Parts: sequence; structure tokens; C-alpha cells
Amino acid sequence: MLKHLFLPALIVSISFMFISFAKANSSAMHMNIKKDSSLKDSALVLNYVSESDRVFNNLHLDDLGLSKETVEYAIKGYRRLVDSGLVNNTQYLTIVDLSQSSRNKRFYILDMKNNEVAWNTFVAHGKNSGIDMAKSFSNNLNSNKSSLGFYVTKSTYIGKHGLSLKISGLEEGFNDNAEARGVVVHGAPYVNEARVNSDYMGRSQGCPALPENEYSKVIDIIKDGSVLFVYNPDSNYLQSSTLLN
Repeated sequence: MLKHLFLPALIVSISFMFISFAKANSSAMHMNIKKDSSLKDSALVLNYVSESDRVFNNLHLDDLGLSKETVEYAIKGYRRLVDSGLVNNTQYLTIVDLSQSSRNKRFYILDMKNNEVAWNTFVAHGKNSGIDMAKSFSNNLNSNKSSLGFYVTKSTYIGKHGLSLKISGLEEGFNDNAEARGVVVHGAPYVNEARVNSDYMGRSQGCPALPENEYSKVIDIIKDGSVLFVYNPDSNYLQSSTLLN
């Protein structure tokens, strides 16, 4: 009788041991995957920070009014977009820094290939975003406000402002209505050096408008698939952007 009971009991015990071992291995595997993913994410963050430090310091961007934080955000989004294959023109990264006064030269084209500042000039923000300082932003039609976030430049066309550059907003809820709103890069007579001593630079309907004597050269540099980043330390954007989080 005992012999008959011993064999089934032994089989059950071995089965429990096998199941426990399999569960332990499975848990260890998931822990390793999570650990590897965490390490990979940490390494990417370190790479972004390292590159932004190098760009910020080598190009002396603090002397041109850019903060280190702004550059870090710009590099992070730029690299993620390049890695995703959405960028055709990887040489240039444009930053529109709307944390600065409209009377500052807050439009920057960084040449990522040759490690230099390719252009620095004035740029308008939307008239309903603020007077001298841009403080309010929108993705809505007819808002006449600037939209924050990352864009990829597209093709050029001749419109009511002459040569203009289409830009495609890549961040849902923040700038993905840019094309429907007609937000483009163009030249404007109300953006120029002469307005530096006034209370504010001229404002647009939401477009990053540039000085008339510079805009065509700028458009020629950044057209056809480069990254353009419109920045402001807006807490809602910084906490919700999928490219920055």
C-alpha cells in the first residue's frame, strides 16, 4: 500500500518543483528584461545630455541667449525623430525659443554636421500668445497663437507672403493642426532690427515669421525635412510631450 502511494506522491512533488523553478526563471527573465530596458533608457538619456552639453558649450549658445535646458530638450526630441526615420535633412536643427523677449534674436539654426550656428535672427510669435513675451499657446484653428513642440519642415510654395515653407506638427494636441491652420515660415515687414527699441516685435497669426531680408535664405537651409522646435517652459507641454517624456 505504501509503495503504491509513494510513487504518485513523488511525481506530484517533482511536478511542484518543476513549476516553481519555471516560475522563478520566468520572473528572473522579466526582471532582466525590465533591467535591460531601464539601462537602455538611462544610456539614451546620458547620450542626449552628453550631446547637448557638447553642443551648448562648443557653440557658446549661452552667449546667444539660449539656456542649457532649452538645448537639452531640443537635442532630445531631435535625436528621437532622427532615430525614428522621420527626418530627411538631419544636418540642421532649428530652435525657436519663445521663452525670450520678441526683441531678442531667438531663432537659431544649429548645423549638427559642422558643429556651428548656421543662423541667428528675430522671429515673431502669434499675436494672441502675448505682447513682448509669448505666454499662451494653442493648437486650435483661428486662435492666432503660437503652437509649441517639434515640427518637420516640408516643401516651399509661393503664397500671399511670397516664398513660404510648410511645416508639419508632430505632437498631437500641441501642434498637429499647424498645416490646417496655415502655420508656415515666411517673411514679414513687422519683424526687423528697427523694432528692437520698441515695446515689442511685430506679431503674426501664429507663424514663425522672419525678417524680409533673411527669410528666403533661412527657408533654403531648413526646407525638405529638417527639425524645427518651438520652445517655451510651459508646464503642460513639458509634462505631456511624448517626445520629451
